[in-house]
Amino acid sequence: MSDEDYCTITDAVKPAKADGPPYAECVLCREPTEYPESYKGVTLCPVCEWREAERTSCSG
Repeated sequence: MSDEDYCTITDAVKPAKADGPPYAECVLCREPTEYPESYKGVTLCPVCEWREAERTSCSG
């Protein structure tokens, strides 16, 4: 298993992008996300998604 295989989440499911408002709120900062309000589960805005990816990325 390579480092890339170890660090990549291949079976993670992301919600479908919304066609327009209303948008779901980010669970961390309460800003609008790219996801529909009807989506059930954890939704993050693009900024918080990026920060979460940085926080959980592999350090090598």
